Amino acid sequence: MLELRNLSKEYPGGRRVLNGLSYTLGAGEYVAVMGESGVGKSTLLNLIAGLDAPDSGDILIDGVNVATLNDDAATRFRREKLGFIFQAFHILPHLSLEKNVALPLLLNGLPMGRATELLDAVGLHGRAQDFPRQLSGGELQRVAIARALVHRPRLILADEPTGNLDPDTAHEVLQLLRNEIKSNGASAILVTHSHAAAATADRILILSKQGLHPAEDKAG
Repeated sequence: MLELRNLSKEYPGGRRVLNGLSYTLGAGEYVAVMGESGVGKSTLLNLIAGLDAPDSGDILIDGVNVATLNDDAATRFRREKLGFIFQAFHILPHLSLEKNVALPLLLNGLPMGRATELLDAVGLHGRAQDFPRQLSGGELQRVAIARALVHRPRLILADEPTGNLDPDTAHEVLQLLRNEIKSNGASAILVTHSHAAAATADRILILSKQGLHPAEDKAG
């Protein structure tokens, strides 16, 4: 489903965060990626999503090398195939919650009804016509999760999706995330500092300067 081949990324000033990283994620696999701050976890997700470009290497999703797509093609591919849960939410303030969640459906020409269903699933029943300014940070995170899942993407990328949630809500949202991944046969990569969040994945990987490698055990 996803294949990373010799992926490298260096930032201005010579700081290299990824150096020849290779990894294959199978269809339907759900992995958590942990590691020290600054090691390149969010950068890795941005590269996979085509939001940033590697210095070298290939990123293949369903056989398509996203590293070689131009901006328009990358946008179309991302819109159809990917669901991305950002740390910073990226909720559009002038749209209702329902319209924010429905945006991937609208862009892909899909029926809009699932937007309300997903809002209900993340604990925002009856809030479809509210606006982002009326929500707390934790509620905005739930909207972002609903939006990432609504069009049943092939690959879900989640960057600290429970960072703004209380433990009970985090548990509910992680269960929803896992259920959606498994019921739709999607693949997913969860970047997190939370061992509780990582434990919901099938496997935990550690990102370091040596690349991606399995954690010794699920307890971390």
